Formats: sequence, C-alpha cells, structure tokens
Amino acid sequence: MTAQADTVATAARRHEAFIRLRNLRKVFRTGNQEFLAVSDVTLDIAEGEIVSVVGPSGCGKTTLLRILAGLTNADDGEVTIGGAAGGFTPGRDVGMVFQQALLLKWRTILENVMLPADILKLPRKESRERARELLDMVGLNGFENSRPYELSGGMQQRAAIARALIHDPKLVLMDEPFGALDALTREKMNLEMLRIWERSGKTIVFVTHGIQEAVFLGSRCAVLTAGPARMSDYFPIDLPQPRSLEVKTSEVFGNYVKRIYQQLGMK
Repeated sequence: MTAQADTVATAARRHEAFIRLRNLRKVFRTGNQEFLAVSDVTLDIAEGEIVSVVGPSGCGKTTLLRILAGLTNADDGEVTIGGAAGGFTPGRDVGMVFQQALLLKWRTILENVMLPADILKLPRKESRERARELLDMVGLNGFENSRPYELSGGMQQRAAIARALIHDPKLVLMDEPFGALDALTREKMNLEMLRIWERSGKTIVFVTHGIQEAVFLGSRCAVLTAGPARMSDYFPIDLPQPRSLEVKTSEVFGNYVKRIYQQLGMK
C-alpha cells in the first residue's frame, strides 16, 4: 500500500463508527429504591479517536465505562463495539487505566506492565519486548527494574498506561487517571497523554471532571449532567494537532469550555 493510500485508509477508519451507543440507560436498584445512573446516552466514536467524557461526580461517567468494558449491562438501549469488522471481545480487547496506578509493589515496573500479558498467557518473550517498547514510549526507559515506590505519581501512571496497552487492546478506557496528581504534574501528563495517543493510534475514552482537561484532550467531548444523570451534549473539538498548552489561551478553547459550563448549568 502506498503512503497516500495508507493515509486515506487511516482517515476512513477514523470516520467509521467503532463504538455506537443508542439511548443507553442504566438504573441501579437497592431494595425498593432506584437510582438512575446513565440516561439518554447516544454517541458514535470512530476508530482512533480520543473522546473525553466530562461531568460532575456521581453523574454516571464510571458506569458508562463499565458498560463499554462489558463489566455492567445496560438496562435499555444499544451498545455496538467493533465497527464493521466486529470481533470485539471485552476482556481481551479492552485496556483500563484508573485514578490510582494500582501497581503491585512486589513486582518491578517491567513485571507490572507485563501483568495483563501473563494473565492472558501471551508469549512471554514477545510480551517482554513489547513491554520495553511501551516503557520507552511513555518515557520510562531505564526504570524497568525499579519498584513502584521509587517512582513519582506521574511516572506510576505512565507505567499504568503502558500496562493497559501491553496486550494491544482495541479500546482503552481511562477513569480519572490524573485526578490524584498535583496541578503541574497533571498538565504534563495531559501533554504526555496526547503524545501516547498519537503514537499508539488507539481508540480512547477518557473520563474526567476537569472541564479544561476534557477540551484539551478530546477530539470529541460528551457532557453528562447530574440529578438526574443524562447526556446533554456531544460535540467535536476542532483544535490543532499536535496540541500545546498554549492552545488553552485561545478564544476557541475558551468557547468550548464555556459551552460545557453552560451545559452543566454553571453560567
């Protein structure tokens, strides 16, 4: 395939609906009480996109991720993952990154990254080579034999991202991965996240309650509101790539932030 043909094919994949959600609804029941966790979620996500999901605490963001991961079933609506090719297996084709890195303290960083490969019984030699490549990609080359306590919080999250990619998943779900970091480290990790996304080409759903973070990272942004939980907006973010922190000072960036504030009733 020529370089031009490859570019066209990549563009076509990015505009194909890899994830299709229609009228998604989830209700949790405890005794005689019902709690509406997710309501009216309808969206398409193309292969290779990074989509941010923003909203206040308790609005159903994590529940949405659990549905996408196959850990929770929706009560109503349609969930289709895999695009036209299909063949999507939730356990095998999903990588997850949480707010805490959750690295095993008795394993080295390299061994932590390899954990999903060990669980899935993937070839160990090839997995070790891929783990080293991923550690290099996330900027942790030279820390393979370190223990988690020897790394900063931001470095631990980089290792967690590498771990989520070790088994080459089709979809990466990230649940407030930088929420526990200080403001400066979080800014740096936002830049790193975009660099990793561009290099990996993965489809990423990134959950956050940070409005500026949602705009800065997303190629699209879904806004969920609380009380009762519902999806109120879903829009593309037309900002230049690769992005720098300078874009946050632009009028266009500010308009996107203002749009989210309005949807959340924070005018």
